[in-house]
Amino acid sequence: MARYLKLYLWFWAQRLKVLLEYPGSTLIGLFCQILTQIPGILAIWVVIRQVPGLGGWNYNEVLLIYGLLTVSMGLSFVFGQNLWFIGNGYIRPGSFDRLLLKPIDPLFMLVVEYFSWSGMGDALMGAVVTGKALLALNIMWSPLKVLALLLSVGSGTAIFIAVFLIGSVSAFWIINSIPVTALFYMTHIFARYPLSIYPRGVLLLVTWLLPYGFASYYPASYLLGKEAGTLVWAGPLVAATLLFIGYRVWLFGLRHYASTGS
Repeated sequence: MARYLKLYLWFWAQRLKVLLEYPGSTLIGLFCQILTQIPGILAIWVVIRQVPGLGGWNYNEVLLIYGLLTVSMGLSFVFGQNLWFIGNGYIRPGSFDRLLLKPIDPLFMLVVEYFSWSGMGDALMGAVVTGKALLALNIMWSPLKVLALLLSVGSGTAIFIAVFLIGSVSAFWIINSIPVTALFYMTHIFARYPLSIYPRGVLLLVTWLLPYGFASYYPASYLLGKEAGTLVWAGPLVAATLLFIGYRVWLFGLRHYASTGS
């Protein structure tokens, strides 16, 4: 474990050196990524104007849901975006074999070979939105609420990465896994709003099958003292379970990998 941690930090350092080589380009890319979140925020504003008190949630409360989700989503791209490209970037050109020849776990190598700086823009924007909503809502803080907030970010990030991993495994059979991963990923849009407004089927989907609700709705509910908030403490267990499933699915796919021979 200590060896992998040391290697992880080393790869992070190399990535930062690359980014700092062209700081202007890096900052422009970060700024542009931040701007991509503006339409989502405006959409919430429009929805709340048309439907005041959306399912018992006001604008700042929905904004809190959106902000929490965006933080986790952004961090998941920072640490796990390379999972999206295993098919077109590794298996199709035959470079996945290179990972198998290294004396470390190929999944570890796949993850650390690329850190997405653009994801940091999403995470920063999400943090700003979350902070703005929390200030407007005048939440009474306690140690448990701080813990719940931190756990929700960690759990949410892990859930996104696990979903990326499960979707990416399809590349061992169909090569281009991006459509599958994107299909799983886009379900997170439901979690931008209170899950209580959806039919039961959607609620179950975003709570237990693709559990993005643990990155947004349930922690927001807990911070606001709403009934559904008690589920926030299940977030770490749900994230750990999904990561375990993702890793087992990865091992299954790896056993069925056949090199392209290129």
